[in-house]
Amino acid sequence: MYTPKPTSRFIFFALILTLLLSFSITVLSSVDEDADDLEGLDELLAIDEEEQDHVQSSDTDVLSRAQRVVLELNGDNSKKVIDGNEYVLVLGYAPWCAKSAELMPHFAEAAMSLKELGSQILMAKIDAERYPKAASVLGIKGFPTLLLFVNGTSQPFSGGLTSEEIVTWARKKTGVPVVRVSSEIEASEFVKKHTLYAVGFFEKFEGPDYEEFVKAAISDNEIQFAETSSIEVARILFPDIKASNHFLGLVKSEPEKFTSFENTFKVDNILQFLDDNKFPLVTLLTEINSARVYSSSNKLQVYVFSDVDELKNLIEPLQNIARKFKTQIMFIHVNIQVENLAKPFLTLFGLEDSEDTVVTAFDYKNGSKYLLEDPTPTKTEDFCLGILDGTVSPFYKSQPIPDNNESTILTIVGKTFDSLVLESNKNVFLEVHTPWCFSCETTSKQVEKLTKHFKGLETLTFARIDASANEHPKLQVNDYPTLLFYPAEDKTNPITLPTKSNLKDLAKLVNRYSKSHAKDEL
Repeated sequence: MYTPKPTSRFIFFALILTLLLSFSITVLSSVDEDADDLEGLDELLAIDEEEQDHVQSSDTDVLSRAQRVVLELNGDNSKKVIDGNEYVLVLGYAPWCAKSAELMPHFAEAAMSLKELGSQILMAKIDAERYPKAASVLGIKGFPTLLLFVNGTSQPFSGGLTSEEIVTWARKKTGVPVVRVSSEIEASEFVKKHTLYAVGFFEKFEGPDYEEFVKAAISDNEIQFAETSSIEVARILFPDIKASNHFLGLVKSEPEKFTSFENTFKVDNILQFLDDNKFPLVTLLTEINSARVYSSSNKLQVYVFSDVDELKNLIEPLQNIARKFKTQIMFIHVNIQVENLAKPFLTLFGLEDSEDTVVTAFDYKNGSKYLLEDPTPTKTEDFCLGILDGTVSPFYKSQPIPDNNESTILTIVGKTFDSLVLESNKNVFLEVHTPWCFSCETTSKQVEKLTKHFKGLETLTFARIDASANEHPKLQVNDYPTLLFYPAEDKTNPITLPTKSNLKDLAKLVNRYSKSHAKDEL
């Protein structure tokens, strides 16, 4: 029996769990790794086709060289390679897997970068379909899978999925949590290679503050840390640096490029600072960054759905609003034309076919969701304020109100649940079903027969609700189908009736709970 709950909280968390699993390392997909870079928004949103062909041609040459850096494992050499190297980062893939194909260029580019940096890590890949036994021994169970082997023992990959993020994670896990930058030339090269990094300036690489800085660098899996004792070098890495004997700042490739750390140097404070500031003011959601977005420590997230052309008009107003709610709300843009990203969210609001700009919000802490009608920048800001102060009500999905005039079984929707069930002065027998429930059709037929048996009983109403399309905060259901009996004298405690009872037993229960004089015999 299918057992999801139709409440908004359950559906919300079911969606998030599904998305997180879909975008975990074992089931990954990828898009342009520059999608988070708002500074290059014009290139991201509208690149000239001729220029794109040129870029792709150039990238093909680079990728070809990068792919040769990755060692191909097989049934004969995999054990020898793993046992013979201190660090091996393995990509398990299948040739037919589109998501593997999307990740592999990032993996190859990361391999080339690590080689240029003199890293000790060996990058390898294995065709898990061709060599299933070897892949199974390595612990590869899905496509694609990334595993780091340290002296033969594996650990799961937990970093980001762009080439830069793979490099950062790999270096941190192989003994380079912080990159020391000593010269202005090194600093200039570092800035060119990194779109996101934390920089620490210390007159001496010692003392309590420096120790907390290093601990944070080791604990964090996503952000490259750099350190320097030269103020001239520090000003290249972080031009807005404030004069001090120690300093920490975060640099991003977006309008709010430089953010200074202004708390005491404690590892928890540093990590919280990074969590609060590592995302752009408005994050462009992609498949490759989705897992990071959903797992953000900021559990209140506003999603703006529009096409890329409309985003050009929205991005600046959204960034201005995001600045006002920084650390309180995370702002995310989703391309409404990318179905696999937009549709799962919009379906929760019954807007899966929408082509217009939509603004929603999700509170991961309690599973509430919110919808803004006819969004404008001013309405969006008020919407955010209302969510924070509790004046905006959560959204509950509902079908249009049906005409029940000729119905023996009332059709309940989200908008009529209060009036037809909770506020009714009659006993209400409610059938809760969904279109995909295998057992619901059988139960529906039983309810229809039961309705005929109690025909004419004015104190009893039969009703049904499609829980896939309608929600209500007071509708709590554990299984589909579910039969609920709401006594006229107490609608706060509905009685759950057994769905597998025969018709006679079910009639006895209804008769007992409705306190009617209807006959028990069918």
